[in-house]
Amino acid sequence: MENLIAKDLLSIGAVFFRPQEPFTWASGIKSPIYCDNRLTLTAPSVRSHVETGLASLVMRYFPACEVLMGTSTAGIAHAAIVGHILGLPMGYVRSGAKDHGRQNRIEGKLLPGQKVVVVEDLISTGGSVIEVVDALREAGAQVLGVVSIFTYGMKRGLERLEEANVENHSLTNFDVIAQTAAQEGYIRKEDVQRLIAFRNDPSDESWIGGAV
Repeated sequence: MENLIAKDLLSIGAVFFRPQEPFTWASGIKSPIYCDNRLTLTAPSVRSHVETGLASLVMRYFPACEVLMGTSTAGIAHAAIVGHILGLPMGYVRSGAKDHGRQNRIEGKLLPGQKVVVVEDLISTGGSVIEVVDALREAGAQVLGVVSIFTYGMKRGLERLEEANVENHSLTNFDVIAQTAAQEGYIRKEDVQRLIAFRNDPSDESWIGGAV
């Protein structure tokens, strides 16, 4: 599954390599790689692999799940499709409460004590998904864990998830993407270690300007 999803993401141009003009994340980290999983929704065959894969992760690791909750906004569509596949109710968690209407942060029916799995598109530093988990826990939900399409596997992100007692399972990860990209000719084989070095220590920007 990891290799299949990696090939899928690369085939639809969802993974961008740009060491000359690095991407800047919301966290301020400069990255030579960017993964836009929103593109999976516009590619039916890839979308099918992703959604059935996420459904299989839920069934395998969180069989007691009663409700799926997507992250806003990237996880909403995936939570809805996976919910349809599994016959589970779904909702989503806003980045902040609305300033009108019922002023909800959590959209959809959620009862105290219900067992919830969060659906996320990707995890880097872990901050945003932990905020979602915290909101659900404050609402009385029992959060079993997270399923996601892609994880960078950064040390800080892994540590934050562990500290927050959040279990995540992803369809593919940074290492597999890098190895597959080299095998498929998207990057040079000698560039893999440079990408892994970024993953291991994002504060080391010595890769900037290099040719990946």
